[in-house]
Amino acid sequence: MTSVRPCDVLCVGDVVTDTAIDLIPSDSTTTLPDEDGDWLAMRLGAKLPFADLKIFDAVGNAANAAVACTRLGLRAGIATDVGKDDAGQRIIARLDEQGVDVGLVHVHPDQQTNHHFVLRYGAERTILVRHHEFDYRWSGPTALPRWVYFSSLSEHAGAYQHALAAWLDDHPEVRLAFSPGTLQIAGGVAPLRAIYRRSDVVIMNREEAVTVTGGDHADVPDLLRRLHDLGPTRVVVTDGPAGAYASDGDEHLRLPPYPDPAPPVERTGAGDAFASTLVAALARGETWRTALRWAPVNSMSVVQQVGGQSGLLTLVELKHLLSRADERYEPTPS
Repeated sequence: MTSVRPCDVLCVGDVVTDTAIDLIPSDSTTTLPDEDGDWLAMRLGAKLPFADLKIFDAVGNAANAAVACTRLGLRAGIATDVGKDDAGQRIIARLDEQGVDVGLVHVHPDQQTNHHFVLRYGAERTILVRHHEFDYRWSGPTALPRWVYFSSLSEHAGAYQHALAAWLDDHPEVRLAFSPGTLQIAGGVAPLRAIYRRSDVVIMNREEAVTVTGGDHADVPDLLRRLHDLGPTRVVVTDGPAGAYASDGDEHLRLPPYPDPAPPVERTGAGDAFASTLVAALARGETWRTALRWAPVNSMSVVQQVGGQSGLLTLVELKHLLSRADERYEPTPS
């Protein structure tokens, strides 16, 4: 299957079905504080109550980004892999319903579609992840997109990533945004060095930046510099409720979060909303500073609902919220 109409943004990465399980705090569940973040603890052998479960088809970093871009008025496509099973067919149908071009979805006859389990505990979540070993093959679209948004893939996709990097080198007019997934970060820089070097913009959170660069968590300017040393033109480090930091190589900026109208319901998809909205703004021709202002608005909206796509905004909705922003909601030198 190949795409024949050019996309503004082609999103590349694994797609999954999520089953979200809403745990009920009890004597058998708790959180344990740690300097690197709280732990979710469960009593071994206990029967744990849960309040609800929801199934979300066609989610994951690339799918969330593609849906975000379509809602912001762009033509978005996705290059991904699914099994020839009910879940795979539901994913294709769901993406098509959302206006995402599914011409580069590769269906594997003898494989299962990825399925993750999200354990929700208050506004936080812990995800049980398994990526199937698809026979990943990059062929590229017949009509060149203006941007490629590259994100989470299985640890088995090394050859696919190299093929993508080579294709990007053959098409320098295509701009690249890279928001690495958990397994890509765990695999280290070396397998992705060509991707980092080719990227117009790299986006990741503060903890991920520490892992990737080996830098000091307390020294954000140094994290930005270390990311630049990998080759990208612009870099962004998000920091949850503290906002985000960005650099274009000449100027380091700090951006506050867009204020939450209510306590977050769930944080799934917040990072995807931020990164994809930043890229969507750039794809629409907005300036770097404007793109930085757009990104936290969609991130704020997503955490007000369950799931990574329910709260994604249309362009009209996003601009309306921006018009109501406090005058202090601006990137400032850091």
